[in-house]
Amino acid sequence: MRRELMRAMVLEETGRPLRLREVPVPEPGPGQVRVRVETCAVCRTDLHVVDGELPAHKRPLIPGHQTVGVVEALGPGVAETGGLQVGERVGIPWLGWTCGECRYCKSGRENLCEQAKFTGYDLDGGYAEYQVVDARFAFPVPAGYPSLQAAPLLCAGLIGYRSLRLAGDALSLGIYGFGAAAHIVTQVARHQGRRVFAFTRPGDEVSQQFAREMGVEWAGDTTMKPPEELDAAIIFAPAGELVPLALQAVAKGGTVVCGGIHMTNIPSFSYEVLWGERVVRSVANLTREDGNEFLALAPTVPVRTEVEVFPLDAADEALARLRSGRIRGAAVLRIGSPEREADRPVERSV
Repeated sequence: MRRELMRAMVLEETGRPLRLREVPVPEPGPGQVRVRVETCAVCRTDLHVVDGELPAHKRPLIPGHQTVGVVEALGPGVAETGGLQVGERVGIPWLGWTCGECRYCKSGRENLCEQAKFTGYDLDGGYAEYQVVDARFAFPVPAGYPSLQAAPLLCAGLIGYRSLRLAGDALSLGIYGFGAAAHIVTQVARHQGRRVFAFTRPGDEVSQQFAREMGVEWAGDTTMKPPEELDAAIIFAPAGELVPLALQAVAKGGTVVCGGIHMTNIPSFSYEVLWGERVVRSVANLTREDGNEFLALAPTVPVRTEVEVFPLDAADEALARLRSGRIRGAAVLRIGSPEREADRPVERSV
């Protein structure tokens, strides 16, 4: 019997454009569900995979790991768990599978699982009309979010939230690189009573103005010193040279959190920059606990995501605009027909 086909944007060779192909609709295996994709946000990690900075673990590969869609079919064993149901709207994040048996999984650090599999990297992702996912790693999406606005919560929001947690109880927070994650975490930080200072590329006055609209107290470029010493900083830009600059911006005892999975080499710097019990740490992936906490918190802030919308076959254009820093907020692919017109957010279509 011939299998039904779906449209997908496929990475066949790194460094080359994605290819729009018709491929078989995936069947859910044991413990999996099939999701009819409505939207998928475009992440800088997708860009690292497509460009080969993070070599894809499989090819051909369907990228994308910020998917929102509706459960359409349950694989064997899912119904018996009493978990996800057909018709439920879910979000699919970067972390797609963990072993559950290693020392990291057993100690609540499944984000560090040595055998972990990642969506849009080890597993086919959401740049497609359908996607399968381990039912354990699909999160119910808060009802108040249209699918276009919910998609960026699944990575930009989750990784931003984990980064903010690792920044500790800092009251003054610097954010380096003001894109999808930064515009979400700024809203959460301000909701928590923190003061936020934004740093952008030199000359990027558009992003600085966007940061001010999101409520930051001060916005400047990375060559500038903030008006006061900061308690902590989060670096979302994948630029290693920002680490010494951020260390110089934080006070003694301050923490610098590197929020990306990929970063260029960090240049050498004098011990004096680190001295004073300053800390540099990275964020690796996310846990299901992060997902459940953040998706419960987002509606109470409430987090508002600003999106630029692209059709599925314009995924390369979305990636190109992200590569050049020309996305305000988050880029999102509209793949299905998510919401009734009355429910849709105000959006900037491209």
